[in-house]
Order: sequence, then structure tokens, then C-alpha cells
Amino acid sequence: MVLQQAEKEALLNFFEGDETLQILLKETLSEEFYNYAHKELMSFGKLVANEIDERARHTDREGQPRLEKYDQYGDDVSTIWVNEGYKKTVAETYQTGIVGYVHKEIPELGHKGNYVYSFAQGYLLSQAEPGFHCPVTLTQATAYLLDHYASDEVREKFLPHVCATGDIPLFEGATFLTERQGGSDVGANLVEAVADGENYRLYGEKYFASNVGMCGVAMVLARKEDAMSGSRGLSLFAVPWHKEDGTLNGIQVRRLKDKLGVRAVPSGEVEFDGAKAYLVGDPTKGFYYMMEALNLSRICNAVASLGIMRRALNEATMYAERRNAFGQRLTAFPMIRETLSTLKAKLEIELVTVFDMANGYDKVTAGNATDQEIILNRLKIALLKKEAAEQAIHFTHEAIEMHGGNGYIEDFVTPRLLRDAQVLTVWEGTANILGMELVRLVNKYDAHTLFIAELTARLTNLPESKWKNILTNVLVKVTRNLTAFSKLASDQQTIEAKQLMEEMVVLYEGVVALEWSTTHGGRYKQLMEIFIQMNWIEREVGESKSSVVYFEDLFH
Repeated sequence: MVLQQAEKEALLNFFEGDETLQILLKETLSEEFYNYAHKELMSFGKLVANEIDERARHTDREGQPRLEKYDQYGDDVSTIWVNEGYKKTVAETYQTGIVGYVHKEIPELGHKGNYVYSFAQGYLLSQAEPGFHCPVTLTQATAYLLDHYASDEVREKFLPHVCATGDIPLFEGATFLTERQGGSDVGANLVEAVADGENYRLYGEKYFASNVGMCGVAMVLARKEDAMSGSRGLSLFAVPWHKEDGTLNGIQVRRLKDKLGVRAVPSGEVEFDGAKAYLVGDPTKGFYYMMEALNLSRICNAVASLGIMRRALNEATMYAERRNAFGQRLTAFPMIRETLSTLKAKLEIELVTVFDMANGYDKVTAGNATDQEIILNRLKIALLKKEAAEQAIHFTHEAIEMHGGNGYIEDFVTPRLLRDAQVLTVWEGTANILGMELVRLVNKYDAHTLFIAELTARLTNLPESKWKNILTNVLVKVTRNLTAFSKLASDQQTIEAKQLMEEMVVLYEGVVALEWSTTHGGRYKQLMEIFIQMNWIEREVGESKSSVVYFEDLFH
């Protein structure tokens, strides 16, 4: 069987068979760090592919979170019930340091980890449980905000628990922004913060609060009594879910949302009635702080999308190899080969590109990036979050179609993948919101000139080839379009933004693909050729396709 070994590896361990992930980690991490990461990811990859995957299926179908609103005395306790398997997944995942080791030392190494390693863990986790990856993302954002902006007192009170790896009680995190009247218009928020000595009391409601009831501390945007209207009047607060005696901290859960997917994470409506809150940072910069955390969450969103894409491709490939039709395996048909090869090219190249961006994010968060690098990284985050989320839906659609009717049956993982993928285009900013991000970055920071300059430099450093010539011509076109875009009125820019983002991101990915083909050759040259042909080369009807020609090489 052509795919027997790949199939076996994918079933047993999500890390073991992922050559691209292993290469990019080896190129990014120190030798000592890589050896540690490889050992840990081999263990986690096996756990995710087996026990965590089984628990995820149970949680999605029979073990979804439930709100237990009242106790036997009729008192509001707003407790969230989760199944025992989910609790075990929570404990095992955080003990890997997926959050904690970004902010504290890895005992075996004597130094902190980084976001690249954390994102690798999240990518593996999302192949089985993208629903739980949401609370992990929120905990990442909470840790970031506490570590970067909280006072020493507030940081010491909460951060060790948010970063717990089994040594002390864990406080999962949450970020509560959304209110009924605002939605994406966060500046319309009304939750009020009333001074109470050195701290505050919160009053009001948050309409879509994920990880509700499971979080130990939530980061909440609220408006002080004397604050101005709009986003500039919002302050950031750390709000513990419980008081020290274990009772609710002036918080009630009105109801849980009945969501299409990501059913593992409890999302609900929260009411604050005098909840004790601790101010984080400058009271005039709450919105700014939360937008910084949002950039991190957008990367995590892209990582989750990649995980779903990988699982969808694995499932489609395994099914196509098993299934006989018209006397042949599905993988014997050229149209099937083309589908699987083009998916593989997109996935492998997008994986490398997201981690290319993640390397820049590690530099930004370490305080080693220039102002220009910070802006360029923010632009790349917006581009890749949008692209990866949309591709996750496309990949799951293709996987379902590959399975035929079976792909629509809950005995298979494909329906859950599609349901879980759909929300990724919404969370952390829809395509429209991300389009507005492009408009802001171009108009305020000339981000398009930074983007053009970087890709020009990266292409210049590559050896001459017909593939480089193609990408150089694409760069000329994108440069022309971006220059014209920068001169439009803002209303017209919003119309053009999403299409232009698509042009930008595939060019970025194309340059990365050509770099990898130059460095690594072999199948990465084949993947690059497929990627460039599917995006920019016009072909005559009947002309051969690299996606079919290279199938055997790519899937052995």
C-alpha cells in the first residue's frame, strides 16, 4: 500500500510523521532546546493522537459542558460541569508547559521556552481538540497581559497559577470583551468599574465569554466612572472567578451558548454584580493592551487552523487509500491525486509561513524587534489569520467530499472538523475586521512599503530560476496594487482590502516556498512547483500538472 506507513504514523503519533514541523523546529531552536522539544513533542503527539482524540470525540457528542445554575438551597452557584476526560486533557496539556514555559524556566533546560515551541504544541493539540485549544489560547493571552502589563503585586498574585505546570493549582485564563450592544465595536462597551479602595468592583454583563466558569482569572475590559467614551476610556482588569473562600466573586453565568462547533469550550453570558477587580497597567490603555493580546490570539487561531488542515488532509488521504471504486483505489485516479497534492502543497507551505511569522513574534515579545519589524509582524498576523481560517474550512470540505456520504456521518471525525473550523473565521476578527487592520496599518504606518521591501530583499537573495522570475513578476503586480490602494479614500480601501490581502498572503507564502525549495530541495521543490502552478501559471487544457506527476513522491 502506497500510504501504509504514513497512515500508521498519522494514527499513532501526530508529531512523528510531520517532517516539516521537525525541520522548522530544528532550524529555529538551539540544539539543546530542539532535543528537549523533540522528546516532549513525540510524547505529546502520541497522547493527542490517541487518548486526547478519543476524549474530544466524547466531549463533542455526549460530554459537552453544562451550566449548573443553582445548588440544592436555590442559591446561584453558576458552576460549569465538564466531563472527567476533559478534565484529564486540561491537566495533561497544561503540564506540558504549553502556556507556562513561555513565561518561566523549563527545569530540564534552565531557561524559558518560547512561542514557537508553544505553537508547535498547539498545532498538535488542534489536530484532535481544536475546541480545547480555545481555552489554551485564552490562557496564553491572560499570561501575556499579566506578564507584560500588571503591577508586581497583581502579577505575583495570578501569573504563577496561570502558568502552572502541575506544581501549583492552575488558573485557566479568559479574555472578556464582547457586549451585546458592541460586538466588534468594543468602544461601545458599558461594563462599569467602580473604585473600592485600592481596587474596583465591576457591574454589567459580557455577552460572549468563552471559558466561562472554567477560568480562574479573566481579563476584562471595563469603563471607570470618570472615563471618556469610546475605546480610549476602557481599562483592563484582572477578575478572579472565585473569592478566597471559594464562593463566586460577584459573578453569575446567565446561560451557556449552544454553539455549532468547538463544543468543548463553555461560552456563555456573564453578569458582574460587584465583582472584585484588579486594575492592570495604565487605566487609559486597556484597549491597547487587549489588542496586543488579540495579536497573540490571532496567531493561535492560525495555529488551530493549521491543525485542522493537517487532520483533514490525513483523514482524506487515509480514506482515499482504503476506498475502492470502479475496481481501483481512489488514489489511482488522477483527479484524486490532484486534490490531495494541492492540499498538501498548501498545508506544508502555509505551516512553514506561519512559523516564519511566529519567529518574528518571538522577537517582538522579547523586546528585540525594531518599530518596523513590529508593524510588519502585525501585518503578517492579520494576513495569515485570515488565510489559515478560510483554508481550514476549505480543507474540511474537501475531506468530507473525499469520504462521500461517510464524510457527513458522525462516526468519522470530518463533521466535527468542519464545525470546529467554521468559527475560526469569526473568532479574533472576521475577514472584514482584518481588512480594516490592513487599512489602518497602511494608512498609519506605511506597512505596505515594509512588506514590499522585505519580500524584495528575500527574493533578491535567492538564485535565479524561472520560479523566481514568476514570483518577481507577481511582486511587481502586488506592489502596483498596494501603491494604488494606499492612495484611495478609506471607504474605497475597505472594498479592496480583502482581495488585496489574498494577493499578499499567497505571494508571501510563495517566497517562503521558494526559500525552502532552495534550502531543502527534494519534495519541497515539488511542493513549491505545485504551489506556484496552482496560483500563477496559466496552463493549456490537457497539459500535465505537477500535482499529479509528483503524487507518488509526495505521499510515499
